[in-house]
Amino acid sequence: MQWTRYWRAADRPVEAMHAHFTSHRYHRHSHDAYSFGVTEEGAQSFRCRGGAHTSPAGTVVAFNPDEVHDGYPATEDGFTYRIIHIGPELVADLLPRAPLFRDPVRHAPALADALRDLHTALREGTALARDEQLVRTVHAMAAHVMPPRPRSGPDGDPGPARDLLEAHWTEDVPVEALTGVTGLSRFALYRAFRSRYGLSPSDHQRQRRLREARALLSAGVPPAGVAAATGFADQAHLTRWFRRCYGITPAVYARAARA
Repeated sequence: MQWTRYWRAADRPVEAMHAHFTSHRYHRHSHDAYSFGVTEEGAQSFRCRGGAHTSPAGTVVAFNPDEVHDGYPATEDGFTYRIIHIGPELVADLLPRAPLFRDPVRHAPALADALRDLHTALREGTALARDEQLVRTVHAMAAHVMPPRPRSGPDGDPGPARDLLEAHWTEDVPVEALTGVTGLSRFALYRAFRSRYGLSPSDHQRQRRLREARALLSAGVPPAGVAAATGFADQAHLTRWFRRCYGITPAVYARAARA
């Protein structure tokens, strides 16, 4: 049986989830936060940074902000894991420069312990205990960083296409508009966009819509209204993609915001 337990802070960009999945498969997506967790039982697999990875029990999974990945059970029994998302602005308050994780899967016992303690403090501890564990965890993760990666693509600059999608994120932007602002062919655009941002143009636009949906849900807008405001066909369409990318429904996310 699959289950999820989700928590989020009311006063700072921190979220936590404890879940067991046997059949759920995450669609390719990213978070606007540092995402890292511990696989407790079983094993989970995912694709990230152009390669396939597996996280068995006891290992740490780590994603940088906007780092695209998917996720699925590596065995029939599925996997249980705890994952925490921490906003980059909070990390910037604690470290001299924005870190990047070297590897998406690591055997890092000290970081794994810090993550477990932070997860417990977020759900059960006082505000002071939460802050203390956040500081401990961020400093533990700083031992596993790498230099910044180059962002140039092999086929040209897809930046203008991304800017166009950002400016018209609720609209059905035709590919001709994207090729027109970049001067690239359709296939060169797809290759360059995927190489630079890790997502296809349509997935990137959907990701933007989902992030806007999260903000509106946090503000108390009902899911049906959120779907209409963010370019989804209806509430069911929003719910389907929300769960595929975040593992929970919009209603669960909204309840956590109210709590």
